[in-house]
Amino acid sequence: MASIEPTQLDFRTQPDRYRHWSISTEGPIARLEMNVDENAPQFGDYELKLNSYDIGVDIELYDAVQRLRFEHPEVRAVILTSGKIGMFCAGANIRMLGTATHSHKVNFCKFTNETRNSLEDASENSGQIYLSALNGPAAGGGYELALATDHIILIDDGNAAVSLPEVPLLAVLPGTGGLTRVVDKRGVRRDLADVFCTVEEGIKGQRAVDWRLVDEIAPRSKFEQRVEERAIALAEKSDRPTNESGVTLARLEKKVSASQVQYPHLTMDLDAQGLAATLTLEAPTESCADTEEASRQGAAFWPLALMRALDDALLHLRFNEPTLGTLIIKTRGNSQQVAAYDALLQEHASDWFIREVLLFAQRVFKRLDITSRTSFAFVEPGSCFTGLLAELLFAVDRTYMLDGCLEDDPNPAPTITLSKLNFGYLKMANGLSRLQTRFIGEPESVERAEQLIGKPLEGLDALDAGLVTFAPDDIDWEDEIRLLLEERASFSPDALTGMEANLRFAGPETLESKIFGRLSAWQNWIFQRPNAVGDEGALKLYGTGRRAQYDRKRV
Repeated sequence: MASIEPTQLDFRTQPDRYRHWSISTEGPIARLEMNVDENAPQFGDYELKLNSYDIGVDIELYDAVQRLRFEHPEVRAVILTSGKIGMFCAGANIRMLGTATHSHKVNFCKFTNETRNSLEDASENSGQIYLSALNGPAAGGGYELALATDHIILIDDGNAAVSLPEVPLLAVLPGTGGLTRVVDKRGVRRDLADVFCTVEEGIKGQRAVDWRLVDEIAPRSKFEQRVEERAIALAEKSDRPTNESGVTLARLEKKVSASQVQYPHLTMDLDAQGLAATLTLEAPTESCADTEEASRQGAAFWPLALMRALDDALLHLRFNEPTLGTLIIKTRGNSQQVAAYDALLQEHASDWFIREVLLFAQRVFKRLDITSRTSFAFVEPGSCFTGLLAELLFAVDRTYMLDGCLEDDPNPAPTITLSKLNFGYLKMANGLSRLQTRFIGEPESVERAEQLIGKPLEGLDALDAGLVTFAPDDIDWEDEIRLLLEERASFSPDALTGMEANLRFAGPETLESKIFGRLSAWQNWIFQRPNAVGDEGALKLYGTGRRAQYDRKRV
């Protein structure tokens, strides 16, 4: 059976366009209800039965999570449940996985992981705490979705069970953090986890509680009451405001052509011949005095608007431009304007809206961290790598900064300026700032960099501080950049992806870094093995009544 390549994906959606989810709110409690339209797959002719999902379902979920955070500051607890009687979620759609291309399967798992991490981020950092109400079986990715929440209640009706059946049924791994969250987050014993992950029918009732797979069970007659009581109790722990108005996330403006994608404050140039994409982020042209004005500006507030554009651009590249293997990041505009917004974000970091903007920026930078592309930043005349935008310099694989001016260019020599935002506000998946990760073997360099906050640094000064990789002068600049890009494009994309991913996450391993490092690497490999995706593999034969034919050699 030929693999199906999905058409161009658009990650912009809104509640009145949802086919699979609904949001309702009542005071401090919201219900996020999954009721998948089985006749609305994102691509192909598979049916999304039993609340099974594909990328289209998860695009809506990702959007819903962001909207709850920005548009509903009053919501303190979110009940994640199903609109189908007797079924929570059957997980990722098997027919879709069996027919999709390898790259789509891998990117699909990556996106679902990022979305589930955003649920945990909402609970941990935004005071919007998630509760799973499992009104029926939660299998595979359905249970992984529940694992991303803070509390799991399973209906005790003799039928509902939680399961991770991927290994015995499909010859793949639970691809959305299930293995990691079962042991690292929920503390399930290793031997019991081994049993759980090899039992097709899963675990139900009191045993699911005893093994810590769920937090509690409730009979059907008391299930809804118990869910409501627990949601109210969780809401009481939150610090979300009770009297603030939300900020509407208006539809993101986007113009797409064969060679360029344009957003407010960001332009992405696509170079098919050079196998590269160049993102140019632009400084604000208007000022913002305080948090009241920031809230009035809403989705047009420059840091939020820019991060929404960058988020969409990274997803657009991931799914729609797979051959553009080099990502070049530039900035353009007035550094003083960037610094003014930077100061506003720092001063009012405890304000609910500013907090959400900073947390969103943190999630977007994390998406850049795990991009399967070489990433370079070029600091040129007219750049504005200050504070929030300077963070980009430490997210990429290498940074090149011009030392001095270019001949016939009226712009002054470029500078970079650090701010407090570069020291702990925007953490990586390993729990460290990018500067801490950069200087993992030399913590004194972090302290030295802190002394440079607010000081514009030219090329050689930035190089001396370890903040850039190279600082060529105007004589060497063009040749060094040209040779750099030509060399990178000549290497194996697979080898580069593996090398870059291994180098980016120095320091401690966390649940999140394990998911994107260890799990993603293994699943990427397994999705290419004939035991899973060959003509006689488990994904292709699932549901046919035929057994998969496995190559028994251990590799």
